[in-house]
Amino acid sequence: MSEQENKNPISTSTDQEPPKPKKKQRPAPEKIIPHSKDMDATKHRVHPRFVTGKYQNIRVFSMYAIMVFFLILPWIRWDGRQAILFNVIEPKFYIFGATFMPQDFYFFAFVFIIAAMTLFMVTVYAGRVWCGYACPQTIYVHLYQHIEKWIIGERNKRIKFDKEPWSVSKAAKLLAVHAIWLLISAITALTFIALITGTDYLFFNGATPFFMGWGKMTWIFFLLITFVTQTNAGYMREHMCVHICPYGRFQSVMFDKDTLIVSYDYERGEPRGARKKGTHPEGYGDCVDCSMCVQVCPTGIDIRDGLQVECIQCAACIDACNEIMDKVGYPRGLIRYTTERQLVEKQKTKVISPRIFAYIFVLGACITAATLVAVGRSPLEMEIRHDRKQLSTVGRDGLIENSYVLKIVNKTNEKQIYKVKLEPVEGLTLRSRFKQLPLQANEPYDLPVSIFGDASKITASSTPITITVYTEDGQYSASREDVFLYEQKSKNKP
Repeated sequence: MSEQENKNPISTSTDQEPPKPKKKQRPAPEKIIPHSKDMDATKHRVHPRFVTGKYQNIRVFSMYAIMVFFLILPWIRWDGRQAILFNVIEPKFYIFGATFMPQDFYFFAFVFIIAAMTLFMVTVYAGRVWCGYACPQTIYVHLYQHIEKWIIGERNKRIKFDKEPWSVSKAAKLLAVHAIWLLISAITALTFIALITGTDYLFFNGATPFFMGWGKMTWIFFLLITFVTQTNAGYMREHMCVHICPYGRFQSVMFDKDTLIVSYDYERGEPRGARKKGTHPEGYGDCVDCSMCVQVCPTGIDIRDGLQVECIQCAACIDACNEIMDKVGYPRGLIRYTTERQLVEKQKTKVISPRIFAYIFVLGACITAATLVAVGRSPLEMEIRHDRKQLSTVGRDGLIENSYVLKIVNKTNEKQIYKVKLEPVEGLTLRSRFKQLPLQANEPYDLPVSIFGDASKITASSTPITITVYTEDGQYSASREDVFLYEQKSKNKP
């Protein structure tokens, strides 16, 4: 019998019955000694075994669909422009034909609130599915570990490879692994930068090769993002999920008895132990103690020890355990998606609760507000700033002058010609440097204007005024109110 067969807990021999498991007695609390593994601060590198199954098929499809979408996102065009462009230099954000400027950042506040509330609601009812199926850290770690598998081999070979002394063969394999990692990291960095600077600047800047046309900051961010990606996915891996990412820490306070989590059925599985294939010895549970659930875990935990903060709910242990259950002829579901209420209390999971209505209400309110803000965005933005240095002056002609700056923003995607007028007020006239102001698409401009008043017709020290900016064709207009100030001197003063 081979060494592999000797290690297999599912024995095919019929000569010998496995010994009955001894009942374990829990020691008194004061006599509990921490396990040496728990006292060991050294974190060994995790080399998970890759498994196939229903959940892993869903997981692989969702992860790499997200990655492909991310990589092609900068190349999507809309109305002759890059569809998604976060130009932080100008700053202007272009999202499928809509242009957002600093004045519109409150709209992104709604987007972030909606994303956060959605994540919280999903966590309450489905656990950490984001971590297992969609998190970028999980996606890249899975890809980088697959590259190790393609070049070095399966789990046992990778573990043995780490312990091997240095040789030409080992150095060549490591060089190949790191070269492919570096290539993926560089492509990731280029994609990130293309969403900020644009593909035209990054790849079609006229230089040969294209990277010779980059500026200093482009190079700095390219090298920085490449380094961070390489470090996170190649070295940090599960450390990022366990020690750095805050989501894994606060998600435990969001769980309740009805949260869907990956759980091991302790009552059905214990006591665990090896047995002959196709038999179920008396006194044993369904767990054959094959440790496959541990070998496939990307964070290296044993799900049989209960729910742990390191669990990202990737469901690899479910697929691995189901495969073993099929082989030994036991029902599936020893490890499964379930809830505490269903697993421990043997009651039906409560899907409808006051909490879900609270989440739906808050999400509905945020989505409605964001929709109204997006639909109600004015294509013409205008602000008035009074000259604070000198509120009013009196010229030689006896006219009182107030100076203003009109901040005009053309938020349309077409060139517009604007005009400025003062709504009629007796004794006041408006003078502008330009009779017409042409602005390109999404172009802002600060236009200085002056309002002159006839002292003989102005009786108040503060007169309300309204300035209107409108397009030449009359399609768009915006009005803002301010005041005309006149400091009248007392006749009793010398």
